[in-house]
Amino acid sequence: MKVAVASDHAGFCQKDHIIAYLCSLGAEVEDFGPGDEERVDYPDYADKVARAVASGKADRGVLLCGTGLGMALTADKVPGIRAVAVQTPEFARLAREHNDANVVCLSGRFVDPEVNEEVVKEFMTTDFAGGRHAVRVQKIMEEDKR
Repeated sequence: MKVAVASDHAGFCQKDHIIAYLCSLGAEVEDFGPGDEERVDYPDYADKVARAVASGKADRGVLLCGTGLGMALTADKVPGIRAVAVQTPEFARLAREHNDANVVCLSGRFVDPEVNEEVVKEFMTTDFAGGRHAVRVQKIMEEDKR
């Protein structure tokens, strides 16, 4: 699986850790930056990852900022993206299983790296359930056309 990853300065402290963890799961990771913890604007990095996923260059995306919220808001603006800010492994599983989420946004300030590992594991290993959920996801994606 190809995974696009980026952070802002607040999520940078966990980015390399999450990349190493993704690699340990067998993922092919592309790091979209930044290269250091100098202050940056999270929308610039959320956009890069979201466009990589939307274009098919990556299968999934992982974004890290202080809360995960700003990254999710920005990434979800890109047509084809279903971005979620997740703080628990259970929510990651449900986001994949029920919503076919394709970008997970993590908190680098309020969630421990070990918990974020579990979130990433659930997000990468859980399949979309389809069925009744497919109809709902289709309705979500219709919003991109309005």
